[in-house]
Amino acid sequence: LLLGSQGQFPLTQNVTVVEGGTAILTCRVDQNDNTSLQWSNPAQQTLYFDDKKALRDNRIELVRASWHELSISVSDVSLSDEGQYTCSLFTMPVKTSKAYLTVLGVPEKPQISGFSSPVMEGDLMQLTCKTSGSKPAADIRWFKNDKEIKDVKYLKEEDANRKTFTVSSTLDFRVDRSDDGVAVICRVDHESLNATPQVAMQVLEIHYTPSVKIIPSTPFPQEGQPLILTCESKGKPLPEPVLWTKDGGELPDPDRMVVSGRELNILFLNKTDNGTYRCEATNTIGQSSAEYVLIVHDVPNTLLPTTIIPSLTTATVTTTVAITTSTTTSATTSSIRDPNALAGQTGPDHALIGGIVAVVVFVTLCSIFLLGRYLARHKGTYLTNEAKGAEDAPDADTAIINAEGSQVNAEEKKEYFI
Repeated sequence: LLLGSQGQFPLTQNVTVVEGGTAILTCRVDQNDNTSLQWSNPAQQTLYFDDKKALRDNRIELVRASWHELSISVSDVSLSDEGQYTCSLFTMPVKTSKAYLTVLGVPEKPQISGFSSPVMEGDLMQLTCKTSGSKPAADIRWFKNDKEIKDVKYLKEEDANRKTFTVSSTLDFRVDRSDDGVAVICRVDHESLNATPQVAMQVLEIHYTPSVKIIPSTPFPQEGQPLILTCESKGKPLPEPVLWTKDGGELPDPDRMVVSGRELNILFLNKTDNGTYRCEATNTIGQSSAEYVLIVHDVPNTLLPTTIIPSLTTATVTTTVAITTSTTTSATTSSIRDPNALAGQTGPDHALIGGIVAVVVFVTLCSIFLLGRYLARHKGTYLTNEAKGAEDAPDADTAIINAEGSQVNAEEKKEYFI
């Protein structure tokens, strides 16, 4: 605010307006003895003398005219309207006060150039953001994933009218797959925008080779259970379909191993399914694969109560074992099922049956051995007794007659074979 030192003195105020807006120029006098007031433009052309319009310009209008104030408005302000305006108080001598009208040049909406879709992963990208018509020069800022990027190049050039500026900023960075779908924003800040910056946005499209991962439906596959292996593949363009192999070749059992989209469904697991399964995904950029090593585990057995079998030494004991065997087999059959068997069917416990057979064979062999020893011992005794009394006989006839086992004593000595 420009103030006089003493007496009557006009008071004015500098004005700042955005291009295309309306400027209000006000001149006040605290003490005025009916002295006239006048506004003139930077070219010293009179705009208003008291309430009388002097310049034919439809953009200039009278706002208020009195002995203490003269206010005028200038609409649709252009950059050429900028300059120093003068308010004059016609005293002797004439007293003046000056007000400077500043016109802000509004920057044009920014444009981003340098992007061509698609961009391959690993390429160096250079984006340029440009805006013209700002006065003073606008400020440009870059954002990626809502995070400001500081390391950019900035260039300011004066426009042909020598009043406004063209500003450009260049952003260089190397892209990777994480940049796919990311919005890169160029923001223009300027005092003429009333704290509402202008922005330009470029969504990136990055092409990259697939990444593959195999996810099993269960971490502990067991015999007889189904298993689903899902091939999770990501890439741009999206790889479709995927290729499943086992141990470097085709799937061995297409009836049990069904491929549906990205899933490999093995209906009933068995030990022959063990091996390395490979999922391969391919797009126009390249291919990638992942492997899964399948180990089919046994179904955990249910613990059975311990059966104490007494010493098998007689036929009665053997019969008891047979009865116990029948009962134990039935219990085992009802509690343990073959995982590969159809529903409703049961099978014997082969381990238990084998044990029973081994016990029976052992008892039989022991019985044969004992019977053999018994027969051999009695036969030797018979032969020994038959030869007694024949050692001193002069000839064979006499030996036969004198032998204890001769027919003479046949009626007295009889042997029975049991």
